[in-house]
Amino acid sequence: MTRKTILTCAVTGNITTREQYPGLPVTPKEIAAAAVEAGRAGAAVAHIHARHPETGRGTMKLEYFREIVERIRDSGSDIILNLTTGEGGRFIPSETDPRVAAPGSTLTRPELRVAHVEALKPEICTLDLNTMYSGTAVVINTPRNLEIMAQRIYAANVKPEIEIFDSGDLQLMLHFLERGILRAPIMVQLVLGVRFGAMADSETMFYLSRKLPKDCLWAAFGIGRSSFSMLAQSWLLGGHVRVGLEDNVYISKGVLARDNAQLVERGVTIVENLGGSIATPAEARAMIGLA
Repeated sequence: MTRKTILTCAVTGNITTREQYPGLPVTPKEIAAAAVEAGRAGAAVAHIHARHPETGRGTMKLEYFREIVERIRDSGSDIILNLTTGEGGRFIPSETDPRVAAPGSTLTRPELRVAHVEALKPEICTLDLNTMYSGTAVVINTPRNLEIMAQRIYAANVKPEIEIFDSGDLQLMLHFLERGILRAPIMVQLVLGVRFGAMADSETMFYLSRKLPKDCLWAAFGIGRSSFSMLAQSWLLGGHVRVGLEDNVYISKGVLARDNAQLVERGVTIVENLGGSIATPAEARAMIGLA
């Protein structure tokens, strides 16, 4: 029997732009449709960001998340919903006074970053442990704020997916497990290839994955050109996988993907060619402990 692999599709994120990919899902209707199509192509989980329909920028507004979630649920799709809590963590220091936030900063209270999770109660939401430089901003996730977010996520009966961007995040996760802030068995996503974070190579993934608790369910993915190679590497090391326009807009060198569904289809093919098989949403729920 082949090992079942959970494939997540990250359909839009908050960094990819329509200049990079003209067909990027931006409106709630487009994001929901992309998630449903990804599910039909083989994804068991849809990782969801909301965007402002007019500007295309990432947003925490509940009304947009609600429309996305309701459209997916009303479609009849049984794909597992994984909502981001990453919005609200970016700080851009002013050039004249680095203590003052410059335009584009989104840093806000932890309660606001999980308000949509508490209201909509998806089965999964992310919990980013990284504090790092990202583009023109510093992403800030302090231990105190993360503890508050974790408490509220668990209180909403939602499973947190722990996002690890580097080895320091791994140490923080283990510390939280020791203190009982995170509850075993945990679900972990290794993020590789973000500039100034963990490198997207076999050695880095091997190191991080082998430091994880034995009973955790983990996945890994690579950004951009490393997307498909890191997908294969994750499967070979015993992990689950992720694709999507949040991470990579190309199906092959210089060729834009048709849509998220095509990226999912490529991910399914890679896993199956390696000897694995793709988990259905029902099978993924049982593996994650949601059923």
